[in-house]
Amino acid sequence: MNAEYPIEHGPRSGESIILLHGGNVGSWMWEPQVEALMGRHLITPDVIGFDTRAAERWPGLGGAADDIAAIIRERAVGGRAHVVGLSMGGVIGVHLAARHPDVVRSCMVTGAMMLGLGGIERRVAELQLAVWERRWFWRMQAAMFRIPADSRERFIAAGTGVSKETAHGMYGEVFAGSMQAGRFDYTGPMLAIAGEREPKSVRAAFPALEAAMPQTRTWIAPRMPHVWSIQDPELFTRTIVDFVDRDVVPPTPRSRRRR
Repeated sequence: MNAEYPIEHGPRSGESIILLHGGNVGSWMWEPQVEALMGRHLITPDVIGFDTRAAERWPGLGGAADDIAAIIRERAVGGRAHVVGLSMGGVIGVHLAARHPDVVRSCMVTGAMMLGLGGIERRVAELQLAVWERRWFWRMQAAMFRIPADSRERFIAAGTGVSKETAHGMYGEVFAGSMQAGRFDYTGPMLAIAGEREPKSVRAAFPALEAAMPQTRTWIAPRMPHVWSIQDPELFTRTIVDFVDRDVVPPTPRSRRRR
């Protein structure tokens, strides 16, 4: 955990990009992207209840989206930003588009389980919550997510630093499914991504996202796991740039297209 990791990077010019981290980490997970995107204005906040903000009470996914909207209005160039979210950050990104479309220039989410978990996925996740505060669990998670060796202690500290109340509150909402009903007012560019090697519950949410935002495009990241921003940071960064700058979505090989 790094309390000194800044929330803003680069010059306050052009169009801002805000990066929303997953539920087991903090804003520092975006270091490879921040390094690769030097020269752009980036905002990398810790989500309320996590990492440097672990002492703050979890306000629910909607409240977390409201908090991010306030950060965008205060810090983004022109009070709007391109939104990129992974896992929990992706779920919050969808809530942000639903609740505060005026602050979102474009929205790219990956690993967003908007319809919740069922069956064995949910049982495994509930078992994980039961051992949330155990260091051995986080060491195992670090290995599973292929966290680089020099970041593993920070990953373990961030995970164990999240209160049990926040963990149960946030994951309880995610497990149950938090997709808002009806058509969203947000009409800007929308990209929903699932790693080819992550749980099927991610791509299962694609039709619901397309119903809420008909402009939604989807992509299966070939051979990628849930945290592919770390697995292949160059591909992840290139996907951001292509989508933000040119509204381009990578092609999906025919053999891997969603059926």
